[in-house]
Amino acid sequence: MARVVDGTVTAALLVLFATQLQTHVLQQGQRPSTWFTYVLALGMVLPLLTHRRAPLLSAGMALSALVVYSLLHYGPYPGISIFVLVFATALHAERRRAIPVFLAALLTLSVAVWVQPGGVATISTWVSTLLLAAVAGLVGENLRHRRARWAALEERAQFLETEREERARRAVTEERLRIARELHDVVAHSMSVIAVQSGMGHHVLDTQPEEARRALAAIEATSRAALTEMRRLLGVLRQEGEPQAALAPAPGLADLPSLLDQVREAGLDVTLTTLGDVPKLSAPVDLTTYRIVQEALTNILKHGGPKAEVLINHSASEVFVEVCDVGRPHSPRPAVSKVDVGHGLIGMRERVAVFGGRLSAGARPGGGYRVAVHLPLSTGAP
Repeated sequence: MARVVDGTVTAALLVLFATQLQTHVLQQGQRPSTWFTYVLALGMVLPLLTHRRAPLLSAGMALSALVVYSLLHYGPYPGISIFVLVFATALHAERRRAIPVFLAALLTLSVAVWVQPGGVATISTWVSTLLLAAVAGLVGENLRHRRARWAALEERAQFLETEREERARRAVTEERLRIARELHDVVAHSMSVIAVQSGMGHHVLDTQPEEARRALAAIEATSRAALTEMRRLLGVLRQEGEPQAALAPAPGLADLPSLLDQVREAGLDVTLTTLGDVPKLSAPVDLTTYRIVQEALTNILKHGGPKAEVLINHSASEVFVEVCDVGRPHSPRPAVSKVDVGHGLIGMRERVAVFGGRLSAGARPGGGYRVAVHLPLSTGAP
């Protein structure tokens, strides 16, 4: 595109120059045009084609041709091609190259006017020539600044768009991880309860039908609760513009009694101790506390028991949660096959890390397992 523009402007200048040479009326002291006149005309106009790649060399050729043209007193005066060259150099070249071209053009134009025959050029001719050259240089410089500013704005807009897309991708990834943690907590806990109850029901089916019936009832209730929770999470994924109020509220500390009753029905004797004045927790902290207790009790159902203790201690700055058990004694009681709990601990660590809290988990010296979490009530972004 740049070559097309430069070629079009150069062709137009050549046609204009040739027309002036053909129609110009000679004044006293001026020479008629010859073949050398057209050679000099080419020398003043053609450098416009190379001014982008070699501005100093192009200007040197054009200004040298102008000096020779003026010393030989050819007419008409070819200032317009020099003005266009000054404008184009200021527009396309760096300032450190455009300024020497501009100053050399002013000097060369002054010499060209000064060597004209008497009566052809006057002081007003000299002043107007320099003013036109200055205007051409300033307009080119101004347009170059505007182009640079537009390019910077476009680059910044592109950068902001890229950053926005990156933030959107990160948000999607974080949301997927959050939903994955929610699904893991719901499914792992419910499946653990179902597995324990089904194992116990199968064990006592022939000897204690009532116990087996209660186990089946617990399996049914747990399955329905898990399906309801999964529908709620899938509804969040499918929802587009629907009101959030239509969804069931996320569980919190107020739902712990129901969770403990469900765990007790699965065969785990669990006690809850709450200390301190219960402050108003934010929804994320409330949900995180509930999920940590749920995941810890799920792990105890799988690998520990038969007794567990849950301690929740509220203070002005944090919530302390501790879940521990005494370990499972050796007995003929059917147990769930041992599975890897790494994902549960990873999920808990991720949840706690969001709030800048601390989590410690490990075996207790006397047997059993302990999970302890410190959740700050107010914290900056981690």
